[in-house]
Amino acid sequence: MKNIRNFCIIAHIDHGKSTLADRLLEFTGSVTDREKKEQLLDSMDLERERGITIKSHAIQMDYTYKGEQYILNLIDTPGHVDFSYEVSRSIAACEGALLVVDAAQSIQAQTISNLYLALENDLEIIPVLNKVDLPSASPEEVTDDIVDLLGCKAEDVIPASAKTGIGIEEILSAIIERIPPPKGNPDESLQALVFDSVYNPFRGVETYFRVINGEIKKGQKIKFVATDKEYYADEVGTLKLTQVVKKSVKAGDVGYLITGIKDAREVKVGDTITDADNPTKNAIGGFEDVKPMVFAGIYPVDTDEFEELRSSMEKLQLNDASLVFAPESSAALGFGFRCGFLGMLHMEIIQERLEREFNMTVITTVPNVSYHAFTRKNPDIPIVVNNPTDLPDPSSIDHVEEPYIKATIITKADFVGNVMSLCIEKRGVITNQTYLTTERVELNFDMPLAEIVFDFYDRLKTVSKGYASFDYTPIGMRPSKLVRVDILLNAQPVDALSALLHADNAVNIGKKICSKLKELIPRQQFDIPIQAAIGAKIISRETTKALRKDVTAKCYGGDISRKRKLLEKQKKGKKRMRQVGNVEVPQEAFMAVLKLND
Repeated sequence: MKNIRNFCIIAHIDHGKSTLADRLLEFTGSVTDREKKEQLLDSMDLERERGITIKSHAIQMDYTYKGEQYILNLIDTPGHVDFSYEVSRSIAACEGALLVVDAAQSIQAQTISNLYLALENDLEIIPVLNKVDLPSASPEEVTDDIVDLLGCKAEDVIPASAKTGIGIEEILSAIIERIPPPKGNPDESLQALVFDSVYNPFRGVETYFRVINGEIKKGQKIKFVATDKEYYADEVGTLKLTQVVKKSVKAGDVGYLITGIKDAREVKVGDTITDADNPTKNAIGGFEDVKPMVFAGIYPVDTDEFEELRSSMEKLQLNDASLVFAPESSAALGFGFRCGFLGMLHMEIIQERLEREFNMTVITTVPNVSYHAFTRKNPDIPIVVNNPTDLPDPSSIDHVEEPYIKATIITKADFVGNVMSLCIEKRGVITNQTYLTTERVELNFDMPLAEIVFDFYDRLKTVSKGYASFDYTPIGMRPSKLVRVDILLNAQPVDALSALLHADNAVNIGKKICSKLKELIPRQQFDIPIQAAIGAKIISRETTKALRKDVTAKCYGGDISRKRKLLEKQKKGKKRMRQVGNVEVPQEAFMAVLKLND
C-alpha cells in the first residue's frame, strides 16, 4: 500500500501530456525499445491522426527509488474542453496530479479549469514547466504565473522537457515524495470504483477499476452495486502496456476485470464493485451525471440497420460514458437516435468512431442545444425541447429559455478588441476583464450555448491568430426570444433541417440556408422551390430550376402554335411531376447548413 502512487497528468491542449507520459514510461523501463513510438498511450487511430487524446489511458510502471520498489499508476487525460468528463473520472481514481504548463504559452483556460477539478478532489498538485528547451520559452515569467495561480514556492515548479527528457527524474522523485499513498484498508470487504470500461468482441466487457478497500481475487464472486448483478471474476490483473494477469488486486491499486459480461448496459461508470457474499454497506459516491451540451440526430443511411446502430452505440457508450442517446423517428430519415454530446468535436469523434470501429455509415442532423419552453396554460412547468420539432405551437408559448454558459477566454492584449466584437456578435455580455500580466488578458462573458456550438472556436482562433484559449461552464437557463425556422422543399417541410434561432438572426440565417441549399440540391425534372418559414410566414425563397428537354427542337420554321402546343404539353407534364415528385436531400446539405459563416 505505502509503495503505490496513483497520479494523472492534466493540462491544456498541446501542452505535452502524452509526450511526458511517453518519457516517464521510457525512463522507468516500462516499454522496450521495440514498443517505443510517439504518443504511446493513444491507442486509437483517430487519436494518432489528429494528435489529440480522446480517452483517458491507465498504465502501471515499476520504479526503484532509494532502494525501494514503487508501483506508479499513471492516467493520461485529454486536454480538450469537450472531453473534460474523461478528466473528472480520471481524477477520481488518483491522489495526485501533474499539472503541465507550456513554457512558451503559459497558463491557458483549460489549465485553470482542470486544476480546479483536481483541487475539488483534494489532489496533491505537482506543477511541471514543460518545453523549457524551446527558443520561444520564457521559464521565469511562466514560473511566476504558476506560483501566483497555485500559491506554491518557485522551487516547487519542476522545469522539464518531455521531448528531450530534461527533468524526468525530478518528476518521478516528486511523485514519490509529494503524492500521498492511497488510503484504504486491505482487510475490509471489497470496495472498488469503476472508472472506465471497454468492449472486447472476444471477451465481453473489460472493466477498469480502482480498489478502495479490500482486494479482488481471481474466481471470486462479485457484485455490481448499481445494477445488483452478480458475476464471477474470471480474470483480474493490472494494466501495463498489455494486460498482466494477477491472482489478486489489492487496496489502492488500479486494475482490470473480465467477467464475461456480454450486455453493455450492465456496467456503469462510477459503479461500485463489491464481494457478493460479504457486500460493503456503503457504495462509493460515483461521478456526477454528465450534462450533454449539444444534441443531434444520428440515423442509419439504410433504415434496416437500425438495430445494428443501437448495439454499436451501446458498445461505444461503454468506452465513452459521456454519450447519451434515446430513440427517435423523423419523417425524412426514418428511425434513428437523438444523441447528446459534450460539444462539436465530441460529435465528430463519435461519428468517426461509428464509421471506423463498427462500419456504420450514418447521417447526422443539424446539431442544437436543449431549450425549455413554457406554455400559457402551465407557465411554471418547463417542456424540454431537444429537437426543434418538439416546440409547441407559437400561439400557445408563454416564453422560451435557453442554456447560458460562462465563457473564460485568455488571450494576448493585442487581440482583445477582436475577441470582444466576436463575442458580442454571438450575443455575449462581458462580465469581467482582468489583466493577468501586461500582455495577457482574461475575459469573462455570459453567452448563449447555442451560439458557441457551431463555429465559435474556429473563429476565435482566427481572430486571435491562435493565441486565445477558451473554456466554459454552464450557468443555467435564461429567457430568450426564439423562433422555429422550418425549411420547405417543394412545399414539404424537411424536419431534419428545422432550427431554433434567435428572432433577430432568424431572417438572415433563413436566407443563407436557402441559398446554400440551392447550390447543393441536385436539379430534377421539375422546379423545386426552397423556402424558409417562421410558422405560416415565408421569410425567404430560392428556386432550383428544372432540367428541361428542348421539345421544340424538331420544329424548324412553321407555325408558332405548333411550338406553343408542345411547350404547353411539357408544362402540364412538369406540373404533374411536381405534384408526385419527391426531393432527396444529400448528406452534404445537412452538414453545410452548419458552416454558414465560412
